[in-house]
Amino acid sequence: MDEFGGRPVDVVVVGAGQAGLSSAYHLARTGFVPERDFVVLDHAPAPGGAWQFRWPSLTYGRVHGMHSLPGMELETGAAEAARPSAEVVSRYFADYERRFALPVHRPVDVRAVREGPGGRLLVESSAGSLAARALISATGTWDRPFWPRYRGQESFLGRQLHTASYAGPEEFAGLRVVVVGGGASGTQHLMEIAPYAASTVWVTRTPPVFREGPFGEEQGRAAVALVEERVRRGLPPRSVVSVTGLPLNDAVRRALADGVLDRQPMFDRITPTGVAWEDGRTVDADVILWATGFRPSVGHLAPLGLREPGGGIRVEGTRAVRDERVHLVGYGPSASTIGANRAGREAVGGIRRMLGADRAREGAAAA
Repeated sequence: MDEFGGRPVDVVVVGAGQAGLSSAYHLARTGFVPERDFVVLDHAPAPGGAWQFRWPSLTYGRVHGMHSLPGMELETGAAEAARPSAEVVSRYFADYERRFALPVHRPVDVRAVREGPGGRLLVESSAGSLAARALISATGTWDRPFWPRYRGQESFLGRQLHTASYAGPEEFAGLRVVVVGGGASGTQHLMEIAPYAASTVWVTRTPPVFREGPFGEEQGRAAVALVEERVRRGLPPRSVVSVTGLPLNDAVRRALADGVLDRQPMFDRITPTGVAWEDGRTVDADVILWATGFRPSVGHLAPLGLREPGGGIRVEGTRAVRDERVHLVGYGPSASTIGANRAGREAVGGIRRMLGADRAREGAAAA
């Protein structure tokens, strides 16, 4: 299928999650005409970004730090709090796309972005190609779950799954479960699974850090600055959560007191029937649940050669240092929902300045 036929546009936005929709909103608001000047390509089957894939037991009331998209508030009443976050956020995103007439094409897989004719970027997708003057990559991380590799992993006779495939605690009823990972997902999974499972064991690579007290604007800025510094140096970004610690709320305190959150050091190998440590200790398991996070989904940018020797894409603000036509939003310091909103606005501002300078040069050359 070649829906686009290589047609020229000013901007292609890849991804229609929080970061992509924020970018599309600011493009439309600042004079870019939807469909004519910019399009949004989303590989998901429906509105909702990665939220549509969240497990049903994650109700909206348990979500921390969800911010409304620019220009339209997300209702946060008691009725919404009790519903699955996937349902609440997906409906909100769908309403948002309709209200602002955002030109979202789905499902469309962007396969590669490479150098095109006339200084444009050739965006190759399952719906054909587009020739863009600029690109906003808002692909997030959900498509790249991180699976660590340990000796003996292929020999395990039980089930292994990642957070990305977690559907709820009921499927672990009566089973012996090892949960790997010290982030928010790992602790949430443990607290949900423990009442159903025959046993749970929690292992993490480093001891978890629990954060007491409020987490205000000043602490948030400091955390974002740490992540931003890595991105500025061209290193793979860490999540904001990884530098803030885990919030110590009432549910976490109960789980600590009950021994559910009894952290064990990382095992050394996996056996056919469980996991083992170098000191000889073993734990039998039916399931290993890897709550080990995600990595940025940026493989479509590989033909442009943006990666630094450190393994990441060096970004200043949202602009890729190696190619001013490319902006990354929802990447590194802008991976939170409020960060994605701000990054969308910043990316559009940078693109407007770049295109304005290009047009000025074209006008001068024509004169």
